[in-house]
Amino acid sequence: MAGRIREDDIATVRERAKIDEVVEQYVTLRGSGGGNRVGLCPFHDEKSPSFNVTPSRGMYYCFGCGQGGDVFTFLREVEGITFTEAVERLAGRFDVTLRYEDGPGAPRRDHAQRGRLIEANKIAAEFFAEQLTSSSDGVAGRRFLHERGFDQAAAAKFGVGFAPRSGEALVAHLRARGVTEDDMVKADLAGVSSRGAYDRFRGRLLWPIREASGDVVGFGARRMFDDDRVDAKYLNTRETPLYKKSQVLYGVDLARREISRASQAVVVEGYTDVMACHEAGVTTAVATCGTAFGEEHGRVLRRLLLDHDAFRGEVIFTFDGDEAGQNAAMRAFGGDEQFVTQTYVAVEPTGQDPCDLRLSAGDAAVRELIASRIPLYRFVLSNVVRQFDLDRGDQRVNAVREAVSLLTSVRDRSKRDAFVREIASVVGVEVEEVRDAARRAASRPSTSATTPTRQAPVVHADEEPEVPVGPSLGESRFHDEREALKAVVQQPHLAADLVGDLDRDDFTHPSTAALWDAIVAEGLPSAPDSSWVSKVAARIDDPTVQHVLSLLAVDTMVSNGEPTALLVGALLARVQELTTLRRIEGVKSRLQRTNPVDEATEYNRMFGELVALEAQRRALRERAISGALF
Repeated sequence: MAGRIREDDIATVRERAKIDEVVEQYVTLRGSGGGNRVGLCPFHDEKSPSFNVTPSRGMYYCFGCGQGGDVFTFLREVEGITFTEAVERLAGRFDVTLRYEDGPGAPRRDHAQRGRLIEANKIAAEFFAEQLTSSSDGVAGRRFLHERGFDQAAAAKFGVGFAPRSGEALVAHLRARGVTEDDMVKADLAGVSSRGAYDRFRGRLLWPIREASGDVVGFGARRMFDDDRVDAKYLNTRETPLYKKSQVLYGVDLARREISRASQAVVVEGYTDVMACHEAGVTTAVATCGTAFGEEHGRVLRRLLLDHDAFRGEVIFTFDGDEAGQNAAMRAFGGDEQFVTQTYVAVEPTGQDPCDLRLSAGDAAVRELIASRIPLYRFVLSNVVRQFDLDRGDQRVNAVREAVSLLTSVRDRSKRDAFVREIASVVGVEVEEVRDAARRAASRPSTSATTPTRQAPVVHADEEPEVPVGPSLGESRFHDEREALKAVVQQPHLAADLVGDLDRDDFTHPSTAALWDAIVAEGLPSAPDSSWVSKVAARIDDPTVQHVLSLLAVDTMVSNGEPTALLVGALLARVQELTTLRRIEGVKSRLQRTNPVDEATEYNRMFGELVALEAQRRALRERAISGALF
């Protein structure tokens, strides 16, 4: 019965799993100075990046929502998994073998399931790719790709494969490679009937669906033969422990870096469209997998785009020219508010999708299609207005009323007046008539599907929502102890020889005092140690104190350059000076209550103590000034 993961193995995972590398699988990060990197927070909606990652200390913190922690905390929160699962997942990714300590009450859980399912999918993807190039069954798949303008190199680039028609070939191959039947079924690579396990995909062309990290989590399969017992043109992997179709974008593993670099994402409708775009030079193309583009897909793109007011990118949707394409455009418009920037649409006039367009007119035509994009609101406006007979006055009124409801989607207010004029021109009415209709629409409570909603903070079912208690650490009276602990947390090796005179009483806020206890218990390193903060965090049970540690680990220090021992010493001296001032006030208060005649001995003792404290305060002040802070 597996129990706790050994602490030294956890430490090894923490050391190998660089936090910025892990975070960048979910969030685009940019440098912000001081060694920090910033991006849009994956835990709440925001327009400006407040999510900070400090690789040198292995910590992250969001100044918008207050989420923070180390690499394990990040993966737990972003994936909704346990600490043990986070360690296991990172161990698999960074090639660390975990050892478990047996013990009573240890959970009966399959610790290595994800790693096994990833490996099973990898083996399946390699098998399918080999079948495409070498088997007689694969001829149909090769012909299909050739007819659509894709050569063997393109197929290999995207890992396209073919599932044999026999219905048992993959199961036999996986079994020979040591994959259990249970894992085949859990990964949806196989089903089970009364006659045993059988291949889930048979006689179909397959595209491996990968996470941003490159791990294969599922497959999309196209029908090739008329006698296929499943009528559906496309089959996708069903929901599994790995594959969640509402969160996966096909091609994101190849496109994510270019999306980040170019601040552009092109959303197409199919696997071959993604291939066509990439082969034509539009390397920011992705597609949904058997489902409509939804809110969670939008969140994935926003994080990759670093989509906020300061870094505006482009989201370009391509749709078929048929009715289904028009409906898809309306659905996309309904979710347009999730992006800061205005979204666009690219539709080829003859209704061809990117794959057909590339085949008929070449790579340049695909690039031109994307370059000729128009604002999504303009495309939707033309579709809305087309529903009305504009030769009739009452229909024009209805058209204006329907069209002005689209104004809420235009984020750039400077463009709204232009849109008003455009509505007037398209419908054939005066501009003031449209403005009046817009004002009336704005004064009514909105029930539009395009109205954005703010997401409530996530609270897991087994957790109580955190309620702040006690004084806020952000109050100005705690400024100096915040800065001092920030210096200790960020530069512990510089503070190691300077904290000897500090004690718990120097920290007046409950959280800073508790954090100091954890720091003392761990001890300060004599040399830079990127894992030290995580070791301190492991000694803290109170989530509020862990929150404070995460904040201090990434917040910027008050410094004109690289922190020095002189600066750290000055910050610590300032905290000690404040403690000394509190003691001085206490002695002065007692002196005022003491009769110098009747209690001369006590009075003289306290007076001597006061003189010594004043001398100590002046010395501490000089140390603080020497750090050029005050």
